[in-house]
Amino acid sequence: MVSAGLEIMGLSLCVIGSLLVMVACGLPMWKVTAFIEANIVVAQTIWDGLWMTCVVQSTGQMQCKVHDSVLALTHDLQAARALTVISSVMGVLGLMVVIAGAQCTNCIRAEYVKARVVNAGGVIYIISEHPPKTDQCNHNMISCK
Repeated sequence: MVSAGLEIMGLSLCVIGSLLVMVACGLPMWKVTAFIEANIVVAQTIWDGLWMTCVVQSTGQMQCKVHDSVLALTHDLQAARALTVISSVMGVLGLMVVIAGAQCTNCIRAEYVKARVVNAGGVIYIISEHPPKTDQCNHNMISCK
């Protein structure tokens, strides 16, 4: 009974984690650049995301444009886009493998095979959920590497 509860808790955490990776993939705030001149009226913040670029002005107006091509992206955003999509696909694949071997399903009859399938699905899921690191900034300093 305890193992079934732990399995359900693990599955629900995996589903939540996969959904959060997919949400993070769609957000436009992967790279944020601020242009503030001497006059605060012309302040702009540029958000570069994996799928679109948005410009937010100090007046509150926001304009977004979908990227025309993957090649138009910078190298770090191209890598982040590819790794995030791969992470999402592998996370869903790991969840399907875990669900196939779960105690509450009848896809696999033998208990020792179920345990191995669940372990393999867990390993796939753990491998899939390492987020990409696109740039290295020291936020106490102005410069980024």
